[in-house]
Amino acid sequence: MSDWGVVDFFCGCGGTSAGLEKAGMDILAGIDIDQSALDTYKINFPKAEAIHESVTTLSPETLNKKIKTQKKKHLVFAACAPCQPFSTQNRLKNKEDERVSLLGELCKFVKHCSPDYIVLENVPGMQKAEKGPFTLFLEFLKAEEYSFDFGIKNAVDYGVPQSRKRLVLIAAKKGSIALPEETHGKGKLPYKTVKEAISKYPSLKAGSKCNRTHNHQCAKFADITMKRIKHTPEGGDRRNWPDHLILDCHRKHTGHNDVYGRLWWDKPSVTLTTKCVSISNGRFGHPEQDRALSVREAAALQTFDDDFIFVGTLRSTAQQVGNAVPVDFAKALGKQIIKHSKGL
Repeated sequence: MSDWGVVDFFCGCGGTSAGLEKAGMDILAGIDIDQSALDTYKINFPKAEAIHESVTTLSPETLNKKIKTQKKKHLVFAACAPCQPFSTQNRLKNKEDERVSLLGELCKFVKHCSPDYIVLENVPGMQKAEKGPFTLFLEFLKAEEYSFDFGIKNAVDYGVPQSRKRLVLIAAKKGSIALPEETHGKGKLPYKTVKEAISKYPSLKAGSKCNRTHNHQCAKFADITMKRIKHTPEGGDRRNWPDHLILDCHRKHTGHNDVYGRLWWDKPSVTLTTKCVSISNGRFGHPEQDRALSVREAAALQTFDDDFIFVGTLRSTAQQVGNAVPVDFAKALGKQIIKHSKGL
């Protein structure tokens, strides 16, 4: 047991929790309304409270009773509020979307429990909303006398084999704090590649699964899709297809070339989404085998360990992986917080 206790709001399957645990912290609780993601969370964090309730109805007093936050020397709140309203993928943005206000709900817990540190992760678009939830949260932190640092960071610069830009914030109740410096990239350690992350897994055929490796399962293809991927080389996409295989909707459209594409072995992956096992939704084709990524491979690109088990259907587990904070990214944030505490 450590002196550190983490409450993970909007925990999903537990990417942030896994990373902070790797950094040396104990996970007290995960809170989410997605039951399938919480089922995964329960299996992987058996000592933590898995709370299936919305932050809009959960009270700080109830949370305190469940986890006894005061027993830990250092309390950390982590939050990755649902980001779809601010995502570039969301073409149907709605100011009335209730998810917009969820970050604001965190304030009542911060005010009541006064955590020593706060970690936030979200899509870059979150900070662009004028007088939006992120701006209001910064004003709240100032009023509560927290120091903080935030910025757009790419997970690939922290040892994740995937390009994934996110808005990140860390806040401290005592002393000034800064985001961790990048560890990978130009003049630093080389970027981790798709090959390093997934080449170890057994070969699969489209629509099959490997019973020896947890979640090593991939989607089934229609015959026409199989013909298309066979004409797609490593790092290639629909521009490599013969004319008779090109979709009508693509003939006069030059953008979105990642759709139906394969990854490169010697580069980091593109950003994984909730549909990361479907090649019709992005560059999620295996570099070599005629299939899309398996859930296990996608999880590895998110730096989950192989013993992290995902529960649910293929669609549900892929969604859990795509929504997760990369484990090693969260680990870097956790280590930065611990380093800061030692300097006080």
